Amino acid sequence: MIWTREQYIAHSNFEFTGREMFCELFGPLVGLEEEWIAQSATKDQLSLQAFDWDYVLKTHLAVKTGAITGIKPTILESNDEYELSIDHMGRKSKLCKKSATIPLPIEYPVETMEDWLKIKHWYTFSEDRIDIEKLKEQKILRDKGFLTVIGVPGAFDEPRQLLGEENLCIFTYEQPELIHDILNTISDTFLKVIERIAEYVTIDCLGIHEDMAGKSGPLFGPIQVQEFMKPYYNKVWSCVKAQGGEIFSQDSDGNMNGILNDLTECGLTSIYPCEPAAHMDIVQIREKFGKRFTLKGGLDKHALRADKETIRKELEYKICPLTKGGGTIFALDHRIPNGVSLENYNYYVNTARELLNLPPVSELGWERMAF
Repeated sequence: MIWTREQYIAHSNFEFTGREMFCELFGPLVGLEEEWIAQSATKDQLSLQAFDWDYVLKTHLAVKTGAITGIKPTILESNDEYELSIDHMGRKSKLCKKSATIPLPIEYPVETMEDWLKIKHWYTFSEDRIDIEKLKEQKILRDKGFLTVIGVPGAFDEPRQLLGEENLCIFTYEQPELIHDILNTISDTFLKVIERIAEYVTIDCLGIHEDMAGKSGPLFGPIQVQEFMKPYYNKVWSCVKAQGGEIFSQDSDGNMNGILNDLTECGLTSIYPCEPAAHMDIVQIREKFGKRFTLKGGLDKHALRADKETIRKELEYKICPLTKGGGTIFALDHRIPNGVSLENYNYYVNTARELLNLPPVSELGWERMAF
């Protein structure tokens, strides 16, 4: 089902629109398509169109809020196992083709304040960050029901891209002024971008990517959230909110439980993907925080590798009165993993749809399955 911006915003504000939202956030992991082809999957199953996922019409606003480096990515070496390249930040990076979709940096551009000052211009404001003509077109799309989305670099993720995780964590103690200058530079530019586009189109949703946690917990604790993330989040969100924004969504894998309470002070209204393997339980989060966060994801992808009883047990626990009625976007907690049979995936989809009072996909006409 296609959701309009009005329906999606209402659902995200814990209003029951008459239907629960059930979707696929990330799609299949590398290699799953080949497994499903061997199981006689149809073209529409491989593209996931056959499962009639809910989705909101959206348009990502034609602005650049992150680094503009002028560096052209180049491939240094490529074989069946991996690819070595220079990315847009000038970092040597490696992609392991058989197990990953994102290359990992081997080196980073910033180790000192002097290094940062040499590239600080990557993040300063210029008018070429904004495509006015495209924004005018996106205003028309919003009037037609599209959700307008703008992204801002993460308070953890962007310094991590410049410094690497280890140096970032060390520098919060040894060189906090460097982290503050990075975040102040990015946020000042973001505010100038918002000022320029306000007359052309209203922003509905601010998205931020962090991926700052592992299975045992986040790489920033409450102290770092309060010192570095909170001022940055409050600054950018208050500006978007003043221009009509209603959703502030954070994407972070891993166990975020240790800082969820602190993040409630940062203006966030939505968190995902809520990985059960990292102890992110959407039922427990809802019990503790009530309607302070919209929750996206949360259904254990690993359960789909087990038997049908395990799948149903997972779904019956997660799809419950506490999580239904608005404020939850039910979905797997990340990509569909290898080893999930097409039979199990079909069972997962139809069992969830049963519990959500949605018709099974087998009863839907093909005309309703096209995006």
